[in-house]
Amino acid sequence: MEHVKGAKHQEVRMLNRKSLDISGVSNVESFDNEEFLLETECGFLTVRGQNLHMKNLSLDQGLVSIEGTIHSLIYLDGSSGNKSSSKGLFGKLFK
Repeated sequence: MEHVKGAKHQEVRMLNRKSLDISGVSNVESFDNEEFLLETECGFLTVRGQNLHMKNLSLDQGLVSIEGTIHSLIYLDGSSGNKSSSKGLFGKLFK
């Protein structure tokens, strides 16, 4: 697959809701065994689940691998067109 230079690019690959590989990650804002908050090229991404742990982290390559039981992946930016998205990051996290 060819990518346009400067364009946003992100791949999310999940296997059996137990293993998750994400590319295009620029920062890991926070994480614990129930939630990861990642800054990606496509916006802030929250990964929620149980017994989550980081298997691999390479911010130089923009790669994060997470293992555990994955319940949800949610982008927190306002790209859905929802006008209430003007809340700050913490407002979005604690709806």
